[in-house]
Amino acid sequence: MNVADLLAAARYWGIRIATAESCTGGMVAAALTDVAGSSDVFERGFVTYSNAAKVELLGVSETTLAAHGAVSEPVAREMAEGALAHSAAELAVSITGIAGPGGSEFKPEGRVCFGLARRGAETRVETVEFGARGRAKVRKAATEHALTLLRQALD
Repeated sequence: MNVADLLAAARYWGIRIATAESCTGGMVAAALTDVAGSSDVFERGFVTYSNAAKVELLGVSETTLAAHGAVSEPVAREMAEGALAHSAAELAVSITGIAGPGGSEFKPEGRVCFGLARRGAETRVETVEFGARGRAKVRKAATEHALTLLRQALD
């Protein structure tokens, strides 16, 4: 993923980006801000590792968390929509998952849920099973996938 091209596309369309990250701990925001001049496109990032942070900073519903767990498409949806609601961005991506080690039979290591919210459009969510490839590789793959989702939204 060429992050400079992603930022150039956002700049061209006049779109600012926000991120809401859990298992990646700010890696998407870091990738975006590694490029000089990104400040005119990157609006802000939320690292909401705990459930309390998801509720307090993004407005994720405690009911949604209790019903589905943090690693779920409903929570990814609320995270992405919350990032828009609590920023001046027009496009937001969210990530919540199990980087590992560990997991369970119901939520295995490597499961990551993504949300993509854009003002005036329906929020998209998806789950990707990256597999038990180790914490660093799951986080890197999730970061790359989130950047790809942002790039596709700008095409």
